[in-house]
Amino acid sequence: MWIQRRSAILRNPPRAVILALALALTTASASTARPSLQPSHASLDRQNRQARDHDFSFLSTPAEVRRFVRRGLLVAVRPSSDLELHGVSYPYARPAVREFLLRVSRAYRQACGERLVVTSLTRPRNRQPRRASRRSVHPTGMALDLRYPRHIRCRAWLEASLMHLEAAGTLEASYEGRPAHYHLAVFPRPFSIFLASSGSVSPPNEAQLANTYRVRSGDNLWNIARRHHVDLMRLRTVNRLRSNIIKPGQLLTIPSDR
Repeated sequence: MWIQRRSAILRNPPRAVILALALALTTASASTARPSLQPSHASLDRQNRQARDHDFSFLSTPAEVRRFVRRGLLVAVRPSSDLELHGVSYPYARPAVREFLLRVSRAYRQACGERLVVTSLTRPRNRQPRRASRRSVHPTGMALDLRYPRHIRCRAWLEASLMHLEAAGTLEASYEGRPAHYHLAVFPRPFSIFLASSGSVSPPNEAQLANTYRVRSGDNLWNIARRHHVDLMRLRTVNRLRSNIIKPGQLLTIPSDR
């Protein structure tokens, strides 16, 4: 009898088991890169691979954007009490991107008391800024840019959330300057699987959020350690640094047991 039940389960696995396996496969495929919010060619590779896997078109003109909106392939992203759009020329995105923004902006406002600010969504190829990579996935509607928060705790919450979601294989995120912002590419199918598995968009351990610092231009490791009253070698050990060399934009963990 037990063998018969087991065989039945293997032939018709419960939906929860299917979702768990799919999420595990998604996470495993993303685990080759440790989340760091550092832009890289490998990150662009993963974004473009997801665009191909989802069969997303790279839109070239505003007319193509409007056509995708009429077909329902792109949906409107509207401001709310949790979300602000600033300088967004084409306020449209893939449905999964809008769902991502609805969930993250709600959690962000609860944690920080301010609205999450989006500065870019879908951009056709002939409206890309000069500095944009030719491999940018903004023309697919799966990408967005978020403004760099002014308050340290809000930055820490947002960055911890993005790295948490990137570790789960649901997106790629990077910090970019000139002006300072976060570039994200949301992966619709992995993100949907993550949500169906009761995944939370909030960082797993909010008690540690205050203990992070993003390196600025002109910083050095010795000054950062002195400002935060931590031992230099302890700071290096916690952040797995082999030397005192750090780069602007790098996120450091500040030891709490000082």
